[in-house]
This record gives sequence, C-alpha cells and structure tokens, in this order.
Amino acid sequence: MVTESIKNIFLSASVPLPDRDAKYIESADIIAIRDAVIALTTVVLPYHRIIWGGHPSITPLIYYVMQKLGMNIQDHVKLYQSRWFEKMFPKDNNKFENIVFTDSQGDISSSIKHMRERMLSENEFAAAIFIGGMNGIEDEFKMFVEYHPNALLIPVSSTGAATKIVYDNLLPENLKNTRLEKDYGYMSLFQKFLMDKI
Repeated sequence: MVTESIKNIFLSASVPLPDRDAKYIESADIIAIRDAVIALTTVVLPYHRIIWGGHPSITPLIYYVMQKLGMNIQDHVKLYQSRWFEKMFPKDNNKFENIVFTDSQGDISSSIKHMRERMLSENEFAAAIFIGGMNGIEDEFKMFVEYHPNALLIPVSSTGAATKIVYDNLLPENLKNTRLEKDYGYMSLFQKFLMDKI
C-alpha cells in the first residue's frame, strides 16, 4: 500500500429523497449512485483518503467497502458531521475513527454551511467527485471551486440528480467528457479520470 503520497479526495454524494425537489429525483439513477460510490471507494481507499460530509445514504456504503477490502485503513477516511444531526447520526458513524464534529449553529442551513466551510478549509484536496444528490451537491460544487480552484473536478453525470445539473450548467465545457455522461463502468472510469491524473 502506498502511504507516502496520500492525497485527499472530496466526495460529495447522496441519494435523492422522493419527498424533496422533483428535479433531483426525476433524473436520479439510484443504482448508479450506489455503484459509483462503491467503485470510487474501492479504487481510492487503498492509496488515498476520502473526505466527506456524513450522509445516511453514503456513510454505510463507504464502511461496507472498507470491510470488503479487509484493510486497516481508518486513516484513509475522514468524516465530517454537524452536531445539528446528532440525534439522527447513522449507526455506521461509530465505526469510523476519524470523525470531525462541527458545532450546531442554531438552524439546519447555518449548521450545514459551517460544516462545509470547515471541511473545505481545513484540508487540501487533489480532486472532488460528485455523485447523484440534491441541492447540497450544487452548493458543495460552488464552495469547492472557491476553496480549491486548481483541484480536479469529476461530476459523474450518469448518476443523474444534482450532479447532472452541475455537469450541464456549472462544469466548464473543456472538462466535459462523454464517459462522465454515459459510462457506467465506474471502476475503470475512476481509474482513468482520477487515479491516472492525481
């Protein structure tokens, strides 16, 4: 396992909820979202570190891959979690050693913003991956670009939902690629677009 040059990869992902904005659920490919998160984690974790803001649909998938890989790679994951959600934390949170808890700011919107600001300002990132999601994906894309303008951006448009909106409307034209729109072979996609470039 390579440890000397561990790089931080930001993951912005979630499975859209049916009771939220219809524009996210209409194009969401739930199976693709899960497959992409599992593939990303499988490809990245042995060599680099994934940092993400805790989401109940994503954190268990990352732990599942850690178990499957059978490696003691706790230092290759870092989870940020706002105390605003303390009563709703997924049980899988307890399985991670590197959790950064951020203070509640009095309301949900301010608390999430505070958590994202800390997460993006306290770490250097080589790349960011965007998968599925809702309005938080759009917010995190804009914030990430502001904090890390030179990092690699990979919105996996084939997963639909907010990531497709980001890809279509926010990603510079020169970064668009048909494979990000149509390729569901996520293991090879992340190898080519991420691992071969960082």
